[in-house]
Amino acid sequence: MNIYFACSITGGRKEENIYQVIVDTMLTDGHQVPTAHLSRPEVMSLEDIVDPVEVYTRDIEWIEICDAMIAEVSTPSHGVGYEIAYAISRNKPVLCLHRQGIRVSKMITGNDHPRICVRDYRQTDEIAKLLRDFLSQINPCTE
Repeated sequence: MNIYFACSITGGRKEENIYQVIVDTMLTDGHQVPTAHLSRPEVMSLEDIVDPVEVYTRDIEWIEICDAMIAEVSTPSHGVGYEIAYAISRNKPVLCLHRQGIRVSKMITGNDHPRICVRDYRQTDEIAKLLRDFLSQINPCTE
């Protein structure tokens, strides 16, 4: 499956280890993750050299061709919120993950659209099950 991963970049990188767990789990399970580089420490230097228009165009194209989106939303991000809304508008299934106890925007937690799922986790070892449960319910051939 082709999965778009969304996470905070300029809003803060304190969840970077979580981003890596999410992406590594998806890659280990055989999924394509065009945004895998977002989970790595060098993303800031990589993204600094890319023009904003290129980033927007590239990311929108990736969302268009993805089968689903996984977003880590513990750290607020304008870009991630925009990407989630765009994915939903394109009828893409979206899983929003966040650490338990973190205040997440009510625009995310209060969204009752049938294509969005919001789940929290206490520890990183819970993430793989949440991802696999969500992705097992998606069949891109019938979407």
